Amino acid sequence: MKKTKFITKIIGLGLCVIFLSNLSCNDPKTKSNNSSEVSPLFFKLSLAQWSIHRMIRENNYDPYNFASFAKELGFEGIEYVNALYDDVMKSDDKKSAIEVFIEKSKSLADENKIKNVLIMIDGEGDLSSSDPIKRNEAIENHKLWIYAASKIGCSSVRLNLYGEKDPDKWISNSINSLTALSTYAKEYNINVIVENHGRITSNIPLLMQVINGVNMDNCGTLPDFGNFCISDEGYGSIFDGSCKKAYDIYNGISEMMPRAFGVSAKSYDFNSEGFETNIDYNRMLKIVKDQNYKGFIGVEYEGNRLSEIEGIKATKNLLVNIGNEM
Repeated sequence: MKKTKFITKIIGLGLCVIFLSNLSCNDPKTKSNNSSEVSPLFFKLSLAQWSIHRMIRENNYDPYNFASFAKELGFEGIEYVNALYDDVMKSDDKKSAIEVFIEKSKSLADENKIKNVLIMIDGEGDLSSSDPIKRNEAIENHKLWIYAASKIGCSSVRLNLYGEKDPDKWISNSINSLTALSTYAKEYNINVIVENHGRITSNIPLLMQVINGVNMDNCGTLPDFGNFCISDEGYGSIFDGSCKKAYDIYNGISEMMPRAFGVSAKSYDFNSEGFETNIDYNRMLKIVKDQNYKGFIGVEYEGNRLSEIEGIKATKNLLVNIGNEM
């Protein structure tokens, strides 16, 4: 009897071990849900408001819904575009209007537990103009948005360098304006960053001469994956043949990354496998990662075939998938 009982206990323990092993180790659902096996991304994800500019401009979508919109799509941060706020840009009292923008934007970001990353500044004058009156007016206009960025908790403002085509004059004027704005922004703990945004600003060797010429630790770049048309007649797309002269996109990102305070993941269209059809995202993210960049990468969908929401999701999914593989 004792021997029989002992054998019975051994068999019972064996079945129990097999059952527990199958439940916890061999169940693929249990394994895939183990958070320790999911590689963390080397970057954080933000959404650029330009991704929904058609919704705002054509469908009367309220730009102040931006924080909740981005949160619902799973983003950690948001990047504002000042030109999409008509209540500020068309106001006769811009200083008062910006205070309202600050109050609303900070409150909504806090409510949705999302990080305000940067403000993209457009339409506030030519910082590279050879006309000192125009240039100084543009500097003062940009200061309002630097102040706003600091109040809502951003780390940076993105600006443009337009107003002069002659390379030597452009470099000199740009350095002067950026130095003035970076000095002002330093008091607010804000970075002043320049995007490759078409025309001379997408001539990356010239742009880096400006950034290095300023030589301040809060002055840098916002590399954009797609904006590399350097033709004088306008932006133009380097992918549809409308741009007459373009800079190499991969060399451009490589050259801008050492001074980058942000990265803009521009996208246009996707194939059936989810890859961007114009830009090698694997190659781009490797360039970014190799620079030990760990900040925000902003999704900026600019295509026409997919809806803005579908394009945003496709871009985000591609970044996450490649990021996990890295």
